Amino acid sequence: MTDRDWGETLYAGSAPYYARGRLPYAPELAEALRDELELGGTGRLLDVGCGPGSLAVVLAPLFAEVVGIDADAAMVAEADRLGIPNARFVRLRAEELPAGLGTFRVATFAQSFHWMDRPRVAAAVRDLLEPGGALVHLSATTHRGVGGDEGLPGPQPPREEIDALVGSYLGPVRRAGRAAIPGGTASGEDEILAAAGFDGPRRLEVGGGRVFERSEDEVVASVFSLSSAAPHLFGERLDEFELELRELLRRASPEGRFAERAREVGVSIWRPRPAA
Repeated sequence: MTDRDWGETLYAGSAPYYARGRLPYAPELAEALRDELELGGTGRLLDVGCGPGSLAVVLAPLFAEVVGIDADAAMVAEADRLGIPNARFVRLRAEELPAGLGTFRVATFAQSFHWMDRPRVAAAVRDLLEPGGALVHLSATTHRGVGGDEGLPGPQPPREEIDALVGSYLGPVRRAGRAAIPGGTASGEDEILAAAGFDGPRRLEVGGGRVFERSEDEVVASVFSLSSAAPHLFGERLDEFELELRELLRRASPEGRFAERAREVGVSIWRPRPAA
């Protein structure tokens, strides 16, 4: 993963599916950050790897201004369509920061930090935070819920079978843009952030437990929202794959209705270490 050769193809074609296919962030997330960071509608938020604005739309009421950046132009266009009054979205790779964007009260990374040159980006973001600011790293799986169907109003999407179908088209090694990542996405965020001059983290678990009923189209969108199953990866076989995917889903639920229970979101709050 060191050559980062997935480039802008990482989520190519996923933007129209992302917001529909992912479970939304819970309102409890905004409430927890408001209380932890004493946010009251002032200051600026930098959302790094903002995608289609899924986090920005939840947190925007806590700030005077939100700036979201993403390398994927289609994701930025989707975020713009949300029409968040105090937000603007910029096509920009995180590695290009600071890019003249100014300083910020908070910087967020929601399911995005592992795709970046993390030491470089962490150091750049540290310099962009105003005194008393914070970096917030969110770890969550929003394309699928937790296991167990007790109390659900419908069957869960057959995720293991879906994964097997994706593998039959794309091979057994996980894909990411132009690259393959047999070992999965990178870990070790704590060590990288500490080395970049941050103290912490303060860890929280928020949300979770909400039940969402999902249509066949929404489950299909959840698959195409993944970097490992982005539409461009299927090439000329995209329509064939979608047809098989829908047949699989109809076998699992002839009515085309599913249900999932949202996972908790892991929140890690880091503060810039005071200069010696």
